[in-house]
Amino acid sequence: MNSLALVTHTGIADVFAYRRGEAITVGRFLADVQRLAALFPRGAHVLNVCADRYHFAVGLGAALVTRKISLLPPNHTPEMVRQLQLLAPDVFCLCDAATSVALPQLAYPGPEPHTPNARPAPDGVPRIEADQIAACVFTSGSTGLPVPHRKTWGALVRNVSTGAARLGLSGGARHCIIGTVPPQHMFGFESTVLLALQGGAALCAEHPFYPADICAALTAVPRPRLLVTTPVHLRALLSAGLPVPALDLVVSATAPMPRALAQAAEAALAAPLLEIYGSTETGQIATRRPATTEPWTLFPQVRLVPQGARVWVSGGHVETPVAVGDVLECVDDQHFLLRGRKADLVNIAGKRSSLAYLNHQLNAIEGVQDGVFFMPDEDDAAPGVARLRAFVVAPGLSMAALRAALRERIDPAFMPRPLLFVERLPRNSTGKLPREALQALARTHDPKGRGRHAD
Repeated sequence: MNSLALVTHTGIADVFAYRRGEAITVGRFLADVQRLAALFPRGAHVLNVCADRYHFAVGLGAALVTRKISLLPPNHTPEMVRQLQLLAPDVFCLCDAATSVALPQLAYPGPEPHTPNARPAPDGVPRIEADQIAACVFTSGSTGLPVPHRKTWGALVRNVSTGAARLGLSGGARHCIIGTVPPQHMFGFESTVLLALQGGAALCAEHPFYPADICAALTAVPRPRLLVTTPVHLRALLSAGLPVPALDLVVSATAPMPRALAQAAEAALAAPLLEIYGSTETGQIATRRPATTEPWTLFPQVRLVPQGARVWVSGGHVETPVAVGDVLECVDDQHFLLRGRKADLVNIAGKRSSLAYLNHQLNAIEGVQDGVFFMPDEDDAAPGVARLRAFVVAPGLSMAALRAALRERIDPAFMPRPLLFVERLPRNSTGKLPREALQALARTHDPKGRGRHAD
């Protein structure tokens, strides 16, 4: 049976991670994997909530060598945990800090009393069967219940290896990966953990969020440096006006990257910015350089097949054809344009647009720091009325100026009513805006509530 190595570095003395400025070798990583694996309880499923990226990677390795499946849900709310227990009654939680997750818990072990890097490495690098289920990632279905998507080790390795080649990371240079996204998120899982395991790179254990923390994390590791981030985190970094340590590559995902932001980032950071397109179901399937290019280029062997109003992805690491939730326009057999999400389509007075398009126009207005359109469910709106609204962070703009600028960019049918100024948007750790958070924000800032607004 075909098997693939857990790590692809050339030797056990290679650096696998940096943690608080300390270099951690492949040998120490493998020893830590063995030590943690010996502590694992019985059961085939583990919920790895370790915030330290190195601890998460060790937990993933220990799960792989003990043939356990790592569960990667979109959040750890009590309801999500209850759903996980229904799907995997034997699940336990691996954590490196206090957590409220109501599951049997295994605390990540503390450091050994002697020098960690002095530990002898295990005999050989573990090999994992290609058809072994390595992870189970989740999307939310129409019922709101988590929908599991199982990923084999072989598919994950093929995906990240192809992605590394597309990013230009398969040569001799060994990049240090700094990520502003958590390792439990699909993008962070692939681009900060799997890329280190299968790309010969070194991950940064820290999870910097604020601009000063990002700069500090960059300073603590040597070049070449790769920053894995999102448009929201990147915009905040550029707006902070801090001197950013030299970068060699920036990779973004989770939301479309505006061309103006990509161009500003490349100019300020003197590094190319590449964007990844993918989904929980498919993994990464395409890239582009948004500062110069609008179409996306598919990974080799990955194909798009339009069928009616849907587009299916197949080939390459996508083991079973998957229908994508986005509106894709195929340019040719290797390129496509992203037109928004099917769920984002808005129909008002016989006219159609997408929330993605409206958000792009709103955020392109000078003085807007962040903004989002929101169409509430009928149950959340006033009786019989479900009106398009928008929340905007723009402390230097007047309401009149904002509305005038918006009228120049969108059809009057899609002018938000109300248009609300807020101090910040409730973005999560990956920069996304969960619908539940927007619903709560809408209830708080209604026309009779707080905040500047205009009907």
